[in-house]
Amino acid sequence: MRVDGREVAVSGSLLQPLTRRTNDILRLTLAAIFLVVVVTSSLITRYEWEALEESISEIVGVLSPAQSNTVYLIYGVAILALPFVIFIGLILARQWKLLGAYAAAGVIAILSLSITGNGIAAPQWHFDLSERLDTVLSQFLDDPRWIAMLAAVLTVSGPWLPARWRRWWWALLLAFVPIHLVVSAVVPARSLLGLAVGWFVGALVVLVVGTPALEVPLDDAVRAMARRGFRASALTVVRPAGRGPMVLTATRERAGEALDPHEATAVVELYGPHQRGVGFLRQFWRKVRLRDDETAPLQTSMRRTVEHRALMAIAVGELTLANTSPIAVSSLERGWTLYAHEPSRGTSIDECTDDIPVSRVWDSLGILHSQQISHGDLRSREITVVDGTPIFGGFGQAEYGASETHLHSDIAQLLLTTTDLYGAEAAVRGAIAVFGNETVLAASRRLTKAAVPARVRTSVGDAAAALSTARDEVKRQTGADQIKTATITRFTRKQLVQMVLLVALVYVAYPFIGSVPVFFSELQSANWWWALAGLAVSALTYVGAAAALWACADGVVSFASLTVMQVANTFAATTTPAGVGGLALSARFLQKGGLGALRATTAVALQQSVQVITHLTLLVIFSAAAGASADLSRFVPSATILYLIAGVALGAIGVFLFVPKLRHWLGTAVRPRLKEVVDDLVELAREPKRLALIILGCAATTLGAALALWASVEAFGGHATFVTVTIVTMVGGTLASAAPTPGGVGAVEAALIGGLAAFGVPAGIAVPSVLLYRILTCWLPVFLGWPIMRWLTEKDMV
Repeated sequence: MRVDGREVAVSGSLLQPLTRRTNDILRLTLAAIFLVVVVTSSLITRYEWEALEESISEIVGVLSPAQSNTVYLIYGVAILALPFVIFIGLILARQWKLLGAYAAAGVIAILSLSITGNGIAAPQWHFDLSERLDTVLSQFLDDPRWIAMLAAVLTVSGPWLPARWRRWWWALLLAFVPIHLVVSAVVPARSLLGLAVGWFVGALVVLVVGTPALEVPLDDAVRAMARRGFRASALTVVRPAGRGPMVLTATRERAGEALDPHEATAVVELYGPHQRGVGFLRQFWRKVRLRDDETAPLQTSMRRTVEHRALMAIAVGELTLANTSPIAVSSLERGWTLYAHEPSRGTSIDECTDDIPVSRVWDSLGILHSQQISHGDLRSREITVVDGTPIFGGFGQAEYGASETHLHSDIAQLLLTTTDLYGAEAAVRGAIAVFGNETVLAASRRLTKAAVPARVRTSVGDAAAALSTARDEVKRQTGADQIKTATITRFTRKQLVQMVLLVALVYVAYPFIGSVPVFFSELQSANWWWALAGLAVSALTYVGAAAALWACADGVVSFASLTVMQVANTFAATTTPAGVGGLALSARFLQKGGLGALRATTAVALQQSVQVITHLTLLVIFSAAAGASADLSRFVPSATILYLIAGVALGAIGVFLFVPKLRHWLGTAVRPRLKEVVDDLVELAREPKRLALIILGCAATTLGAALALWASVEAFGGHATFVTVTIVTMVGGTLASAAPTPGGVGAVEAALIGGLAAFGVPAGIAVPSVLLYRILTCWLPVFLGWPIMRWLTEKDMV
């Protein structure tokens, strides 16, 4: 390569790997949004759009007919020649690989707008100039397929074209909007559709084909370094641009004098135009995900990001703690950015832990923090040792005038790194010697997976073990009882779970809201004493469930707190399909109450097992008690359905037995849990008092719900027996556990209303009775369960 009259040798491959770059993804996303907006607006506001176009054209339509015709002819010729000019330009630039993508984008764009209900309608373009020229041109200007083809080929060829050409050609294409307003009074909606389709097709082709081999302005980079006194004589590609920058090594030109090997070379990092987008998106995502005191101000351009890194290297270099110094920072042609710096000095800290005590590493960080500078990336690879002093490199995450949060984050990161290198005891002792007990204890709150950046965690062998060991060692050396985890995210995991549950609650409550007016009109004739009795009886279900779970947990947790938790459990179970949220909440409550994770899960599984057995036993007993007075056949599925269910069950069992991975999962994950539950049931059978309490609690849950439904029926003047209502309630409860909707909404109401009708309860009584029953046993506890669950969370009970 020849630069300003001198030869610069270049070795290595400049061909960038085929990647799906951020700009390509953003382009396709924006094109898809634009296409949706155009299609939607044309369908919804078609007549208003045309009226707006006509009113605008009356304002801007100031040209005479002769002038309009001249403008139309000039623009038409330019639009007609545009694709051929692009085609010739690509040939002259020898972009052979691009020609295939160019042709594919044009053909796809034309075909996508040529599909009709009768097949593909081929374009009827002709170049017969025997007719009027404006007539020939109008077939292209007003045809959306031509506009789509132009937009597609411009999008595809854009990444390879000079920025000036690209801007002028897009301006020429988009000029059809004002041209149409001035000349033909309206902008055809189909032309805007063609523009949207063409842009989308072109963006899709670019994403599929990729944009490799973008021209790298190496000559401009050599000139930028020369202006800073580094005259490069050779460049060697170390890593082509991909997920990170293109990295090269530059060798300084020797003018007869002998140069130090360190001064004779430089590391050159070239950031491509696509990395501006990914860098900003990464910063923006951190800004959205983390709190303001965790994130630095947004750097809206790659140049500002690189400048910040170079300036931090200079600031740390003033303290003689930087293992590198910048040579040049510059914006290059075609959107590239240069950052050239000296190679890192010293030996990596992980190679000299036997010679350098951990206290020296903490001393270096203490000097950095004394000047209110945070590093932000304290991996072992960013710490080197020169003449026995640990110094730092990187500085991509460094901050000058750092907040206390950033300084604590540094201490937590170095605690993790030095724990991995020197052991927890030496690491914590060195940190306390420099920063003191209080500071280290406050910083140790950030020894969590969420607070320590992933790049630091992946640099150590076993991050989870190192974090836990470091926290325990901090507690031991500072005498702290516990270390409360620092909240660094805007939304904690608990808040996200609560938000999901709240959205699910709105979703499941929507069908109920529609029937509220009818229900309230029926309440005027209700007997409120029966309704209050149903409310009081429904409370038995929570006491029964709490008693059963309390006995399953061997009485370790508080019975009163467990009863209150059952109300929150109703909220969690109702807002999640199949009640899995309630099971998870029960297990979590038992864990916080002192049970281990395995024992808590087993207790919940045991309670559910006894609940199912009790439920089925009561169903058999009450069905037998109903006898011939009730037609129970309508609750039994047809033989075809039963055979289908049996076939699916047998097929599932066969699949699990014959597929090795599923069989292994059954043997290693399911079988031990089932064995624990069976063993607990056997052990439970040997304790009659405990077994009786669990069975009574489970029976109270089922019978309490039945009593609440019976009281609701009586409140509206119905006369169903308790036995029949109990059968209906248990069938409805079974459907609630099987229905895919949260809380069985819809399925439970339909089953209860149909069941009451089967036993002779009129629909005018069954419908409001079921709605009242669901309010007493479902919706009131759900709305009370939300604040109760928040209270339990604040008390650290769940």
